[in-house]
Amino acid sequence: MRKIQMVDLKGQYQQIKERVDASIQEVIETTAFINGPEVHQFQKELEEYLGVKHVIPCANGTDALQIAMMGLGLKPGDEVITADFTFAATVEVIALLQLTPVLVDVDPINFNIDIDAIKKAITPKTKAIVPVHLFGLTANMDEIMELAEQHNLFVIEDNAQGIGADYISKDGSRKKSGTIGHVASTSFFPSKNLGCYGDGGAIFTNDDDLAYSIRGIVNHGMYERYHHDVVGVNSRLDSIQAAVLRAKLPHLDEYNAARRTAARKYTKALSGIDTIITPSGCTLDALCKNDVCNCHVYHQYTLRIINADRDGLVKHLNENGIPCGVYYPIPLHSQKAYKDARYNEADFPVTNQLVKEVISLPMHTELDDEQIEFITTTLINFIAK
Repeated sequence: MRKIQMVDLKGQYQQIKERVDASIQEVIETTAFINGPEVHQFQKELEEYLGVKHVIPCANGTDALQIAMMGLGLKPGDEVITADFTFAATVEVIALLQLTPVLVDVDPINFNIDIDAIKKAITPKTKAIVPVHLFGLTANMDEIMELAEQHNLFVIEDNAQGIGADYISKDGSRKKSGTIGHVASTSFFPSKNLGCYGDGGAIFTNDDDLAYSIRGIVNHGMYERYHHDVVGVNSRLDSIQAAVLRAKLPHLDEYNAARRTAARKYTKALSGIDTIITPSGCTLDALCKNDVCNCHVYHQYTLRIINADRDGLVKHLNENGIPCGVYYPIPLHSQKAYKDARYNEADFPVTNQLVKEVISLPMHTELDDEQIEFITTTLINFIAK
């Protein structure tokens, strides 16, 4: 059996090596390292793939989220509602811009931001909602957009883990994650479903004026060289990373399909065990099912371990050569940097439970049946002890 990796980037690279190597070599030979043709072509190709009017590449996913908020003109003290159960970058940029983060609980089934919790958190100071499409499953955007319209709020999709996922609305229409809110951010960190070989990110929007504003912000606030019209930052996707992403983008649906196939095999092997809750495959059960749609792209395959030793399981898997992860072990409202007297522990029952129960298994495009069988058998044997 091949060595099990949490993410097998080398195996994926071997499948596209010729294209990647040639593209990188071309960038080196042309020396168009910044804002070169590869960047512009990738932008156009991603716009076409997503069905969105504007893709603005930038240096990383955290920058993308910060720049999206800057483009919307949010001011210090404005409240921004987001999920407590996610990576810190989501709340980090809110705090960096001197906005007021408002953390709320998540849904116990799909781990995404809880709609009722959003409703309770809205105040006259609320200006935006940031749904995180956690682990590759799009949040309930129908209800989020309805709330935003009712309260005149911006919606900023954090799509760092969800690129390529489909969202099927209540009316049956289908859109790609990251194209539904007013603006969205994504990350091209190497381990993402669409990842480069360094740092990279992008902002998506269908708003022409907002896109214009963001294009200036990413380039020191310039629309004309040496004319700084707005306060900006230096955040660019370099041409080599764009070349890698161009090589991978035509395979993104194939990559996501491979992840879904692996997820189905995991779920089949682990179903029916009382102490294991496998991940939900969709947002709207009445409209789509895990085995026939593209709702979940499984950036992570995350279990809940109930009434069993989750930490012991992590140790057991690692001892047997199976990497795994706990995403995330500490709620954001409990992190030293983001603690606030406004928060009441009673408002976070789901998040506080999830951090004790979740475990993510290896998930990538190169998983094979032998590896999946070994992983699930090793896990079940520990649970059955």
